[in-house]
Amino acid sequence: MLTGLPFCKMLGTEAVERVHDTGCRILETVGVRIADSKYRELAARAGARVDDQRERVFFDRGLLGSLLEKAPSRFTLHSRDGRNDLRMGEGCVYFGSGGRVFRILDMATGGYRQTLLRDVAHTAILVHNLPNIHFYIISCQAHDVGPEHYHLNDFYHAFNQTTKHVMGGCDNLEGMRQAWELACTVAGGADALRERPFFSIITNPISPLTVDPVTLGILRFCAERGIPATCAPAPISGATAPATLAGVLSQMHAEAMAGVALAQIFAPGAKVLYGSVATAMDLRTMEFCMGSVETAIMNAAAVQMAKRCDLPIYASGGLTEAKRPDIQSGVEKCFSNLMVALAGGDYIHLAAGMLDSGNSISYEQYVIDNEILGMIYRILAGIRSDEGALGFEAIRKVGPGGNYVMEDHTVEYMMTEFFYPELSVRCNFDIWEERGRPTMLSRARERVEALLKEDEEGLLDPDLIADIRRKFPGIQSI
Repeated sequence: MLTGLPFCKMLGTEAVERVHDTGCRILETVGVRIADSKYRELAARAGARVDDQRERVFFDRGLLGSLLEKAPSRFTLHSRDGRNDLRMGEGCVYFGSGGRVFRILDMATGGYRQTLLRDVAHTAILVHNLPNIHFYIISCQAHDVGPEHYHLNDFYHAFNQTTKHVMGGCDNLEGMRQAWELACTVAGGADALRERPFFSIITNPISPLTVDPVTLGILRFCAERGIPATCAPAPISGATAPATLAGVLSQMHAEAMAGVALAQIFAPGAKVLYGSVATAMDLRTMEFCMGSVETAIMNAAAVQMAKRCDLPIYASGGLTEAKRPDIQSGVEKCFSNLMVALAGGDYIHLAAGMLDSGNSISYEQYVIDNEILGMIYRILAGIRSDEGALGFEAIRKVGPGGNYVMEDHTVEYMMTEFFYPELSVRCNFDIWEERGRPTMLSRARERVEALLKEDEEGLLDPDLIADIRRKFPGIQSI
């Protein structure tokens, strides 16, 4: 969604340069730890300084700058049907889900349970049908699937239930290979997938300043095959990063730049999103708090750091510590999603469905978040000020003391000028009582039931499904 507003800035120009300079100094003098010698050797061949004894790789500014310049500043994360292509680096803001959680709030029972394969399919159905959620990140762990086929089943059921862009993480290279081979089959071949990659991969360095061999193997696999990826640091202030927000940003900036640089060593021109999952702790209690306002501030500021390097960003928003869809979840989600969107974040993940510091999901929360995101998109659209929107002719026609209810100008603009919520209660008290005192949560539950009932069969062609099941016998039904 292209924003009509100028982007807001958490950091002034000088502060951006100070954080950038500190991130570069970190990579020059502290370096990143890479335990696998073959990746250190690749970095050395590219011009990096390597200390094999300490397993460190150092990037001087010249090399770092040249590697970052190889990374594309604009690219598309494709949808399968072309209706929800995501244009990275073009001033658009997109929100999506987040995931790989282990618990789900079951509103039918009021309690939590472990997530299952059907929850992967159901959350994909919800995202597919909710217009303000533009991409699907595989949202939960399927506890009823063996680890050897986690990712094969994750991506199959995601592809079968949404045509929107799908993103996910893989625990190992074999899982990555399974997901890629499945996507090649869906696309009609490896060349077709490279031309229009409709899925992408999340990798994460380990804060502080460590990139493990499995992550590097997956990042290399993606880079060499044209699969977009992010190498997204997740530093925690006061735990795996300095307690100060500027300190977290400086370390994270170094980690994010290192991820992009390594991808370019593997395959110059690889499509990589600068990553930010900067979070905070309540240092009084040592409780992890992804929904803190500081998390929102840091991710908004991270957008500026990505733009400083002319890179699109995978940023974090929509987080909350709340255990249920309630006032706390609404407050925390609105602040973080709005702040990162107003900063101009390209690809804002975790924005829908999440509860409990990113540890749980709720079907109803997806629907509620879709409505919150609709309001945010209305804010981003700003106020039109063309001649028609200014309404001078309508004002002259109505004149003093008149009204505009039946005017053509009102009819012309009534459906485009306003955001009309589906869940919010907008009726007087008597009608509200007559309707059984609905709430946003009760309406969300009704919407969930309707969407899941409508779209159970899936979207892939039956002949393609039969072919996939022959090739990949590890795929399970839900």
